[in-house]
Formats: sequence, structure tokens, C-alpha cells
Amino acid sequence: MMRYRTALAMAGSLLLAACAASPPEHFYSLSNGMGVPAQPAASPGFYIELPTVTVPQQVARYQMVVSTEAGRVDLLEHERWSAMPAAEISQSLSLAITGELGTVDVFRTPTTDGAPVYRISTNVQRFESAPGRYALIDAVWSVRLVGSTKVLTCRSVANEPVGAGYDALVAGHRRAVARIAAEMSKAVRGLAAGGSAGCQ
Repeated sequence: MMRYRTALAMAGSLLLAACAASPPEHFYSLSNGMGVPAQPAASPGFYIELPTVTVPQQVARYQMVVSTEAGRVDLLEHERWSAMPAAEISQSLSLAITGELGTVDVFRTPTTDGAPVYRISTNVQRFESAPGRYALIDAVWSVRLVGSTKVLTCRSVANEPVGAGYDALVAGHRRAVARIAAEMSKAVRGLAAGGSAGCQ
């Protein structure tokens, strides 16, 4: 019995030591800390509607998926997004665009004042993370006035150089999102003004 208790105590100690040695998990967000431009005093007289974006299946997970110089793709168990990448990109785009245009994202929200609503649909075709090298977002997106058949379809490729570390990588993705959001905002502003908006 004494030997059994000693073995049990040793096993418990080893288990505790193993847990203590496990590296901590880190969580990252694309929207926190990216900053939102000051809103203009006057409302633009229209809303936007930004449905959840789509992303490639291989990156549709909480764990960061990173590329190495050797062409390998690694799944990082202890470096995670605070939400799924599609939700992270959607939220950060929405914050950036509404801040730029001084309007409101009414996705899944009814409107009653009859103001025009511009729907921005986004398909992220590449969402690449290469620590110490680059953060890349390649997106095809479209803007359409709800109720109209006229659609403007564009493609944006934002490739941001990044320094070492995962904080720098996430900051690079934030800059990439901001660049794409600026192009979307310009297109919406042009359509709302009645002009022939085009892609950059």
C-alpha cells in the first residue's frame, strides 16, 4: 500500500509539472487596437451592410496557420484568433468602413427611414501569414445598392511586410484590412454620389 501511495504521489507530481511546463495560449484580434477614423459631423445619408466574409477552408480555424520559407504550413496550437478569421475580418472591415464613411453597418438590422443601403460582399481568396516576412489578404468584393441589379466587383491584394513575432504579424494583417476597407469605402462613396465608381 505504501508503494502504491508513493507511486501515485509521484505520478501526480509529474502531471502537475507537465501542466506547469505547457506554454500559455495567446489570443489575437484584428479589430482591437486598429483604430477608427473620427466620424464626420454630418451623416452621409446611407447605410452599409457587410455580411460575414468567406475565407479559404484551410485557415477557417481558431489556430493561426502560418507559412514558412521552406513552403511548409504550420498550425499553431498556442497562437490563436479570438474569433474565427471570417468573423475577425468582417468586424474589422465593418469598423474601418463605418468609421471612414460616418455611417452604420445594418447587417441583420431592419431600417425604417428609407435611407439607401449598400451591401458589400467579400470573398477572401488568400489569407496568408508568414512571420517575419509578410501578412497578405487577397479579396474579391462587390458593392451593390440593395434593390438594384447594378454591381461593382473589384479585387484587392494587400501585402504588408512584417517584422519578427506574432504581434507584428497581426499588426500587418490589420494594415492589410485597413487598405482594403479604404478601397471599399471609396467605391461606396462614389456610388452614393451618383458617379461611376470603379476599382482602384
